Amino acid sequence: MLKQRLQQKLLQKLSPQQIQLIKLLEIPTIQLHQRIKKEIEENPALEEGAEVDFDKEDDGGPDEKEQDEFSIEEYLADEDDMPSYKLRTSNYSKDDEHKEIPFSMGSSFHENLKTQLGLQVLSDFERKLAEYIIGNIDDDGYLRRDLESIVDDLAFSLNIETTEEALKKILDVIQEFDPPGVGALNLQQCLLIQIKKRNHKNEHIVLAQQILENFFNEFTKKHYDKIINRLDITEDQLKDALDEILKLNPKPGGSYSDPRDQSSRPISPDFILENHEGDFEILLNERNVPDLKVSKTYSEMLEAVARKKEKRNRQDKETITFVKQKLDSARWFIDAIRQRQNTLLLTMEAILEYQTEYFMDGDEKKLRPMILKDIADVTGLDISTISRVANSKYIQTDFGILSLKSFFSEAMQTTDGEEVSAREVKSILEEAIAGEAKKKPLTDEKLTALLQQKGYKIARRTVAKYREQLDIPVARLRKEL
Repeated sequence: MLKQRLQQKLLQKLSPQQIQLIKLLEIPTIQLHQRIKKEIEENPALEEGAEVDFDKEDDGGPDEKEQDEFSIEEYLADEDDMPSYKLRTSNYSKDDEHKEIPFSMGSSFHENLKTQLGLQVLSDFERKLAEYIIGNIDDDGYLRRDLESIVDDLAFSLNIETTEEALKKILDVIQEFDPPGVGALNLQQCLLIQIKKRNHKNEHIVLAQQILENFFNEFTKKHYDKIINRLDITEDQLKDALDEILKLNPKPGGSYSDPRDQSSRPISPDFILENHEGDFEILLNERNVPDLKVSKTYSEMLEAVARKKEKRNRQDKETITFVKQKLDSARWFIDAIRQRQNTLLLTMEAILEYQTEYFMDGDEKKLRPMILKDIADVTGLDISTISRVANSKYIQTDFGILSLKSFFSEAMQTTDGEEVSAREVKSILEEAIAGEAKKKPLTDEKLTALLQQKGYKIARRTVAKYREQLDIPVARLRKEL
């Protein structure tokens, strides 16, 4: 039986302007220019201009005296009310949250594969299969889905009936494409595809292919003694063969600059830190960020229609609604850009004040333990806001371009009870490993003992965690012949 009841709920909803600001905070400077360009293209009421009056509340519209005589909202709310959806700013929908800003850069990895596919003599059916396979190749260049699963996908999603044998035939064609190794199902196959295209009159290459085909497991685990014994070769022969293997590319897709791949884009600093003999100055990198203003033409258009003396018709109402939406959206966007810049500077100034000693010379041992909450407390901003500012943002200093995320680290205690940054411990780990004997590298146990001798209370599992975060392999894999 259905029952009716009243229920009160507290819901927190973000305004379009707040959503806009959140999105702008997340993107780095290198993308900001593209975002502004996109907004200008979509909103004719927004223009580039040197003079921006952020404090003027109704830039270019009817003045305060006229507003007393005539209200656009009242005009739009007469007996010929328009549908409510026409009175809302619709520039930003919920779908925008997942919408990426397109970049105009070089040909992408997948586009390059499709170009090569166009040069192949294939039937329409084979071309469809090839395009589907290319779509499943990841950015590293691997086809990590097995052919059986792809057969099922084609049947269920595209209603295309095929077999593993037919797909294997097409995959063989794709594996001949550039870059060498593309379309491989695993690392072993990727390296073998590449080595087979090398000069087989070279004995080192022949030996390298034997190792990859028959002793790949031993090769990856660096069990070199087993390879030497089973192939009955010398250490020098093995070294020459390994040199040939190391020339191969384990990530063939990485050799192409993919516009969708953030890591392939050049780093452009969001902040520039200038050190004037101990006096710091933080500047926002606004080299490619234009000034913005509300279109005078659109403001005058709104005023002209609003002050129209004769009877206004439905077309006038639609015009004034459209123009007002665009003007409001332009003002919102300009204000969001201003708030973004202010928030970025406020956050970076707080980080600078917290890490002043470190910024003097870039010595990581002077980096204080710092978490997002520390900066949130100083600035009065929310932790999520600090996180958005720190994400994908960089600062240019006298000692390099650094990620803002790198300044945040957990705290550890020394035997004296002093708090130190985890980054300091990682720095010491890197130094110790860089100076180790390459034929007898330091194990995690020895690294733990070394740190404890220096006064750092640290467990072996923590050393292993930090080593992995630094992308340093275990001692066995660092050992050289």
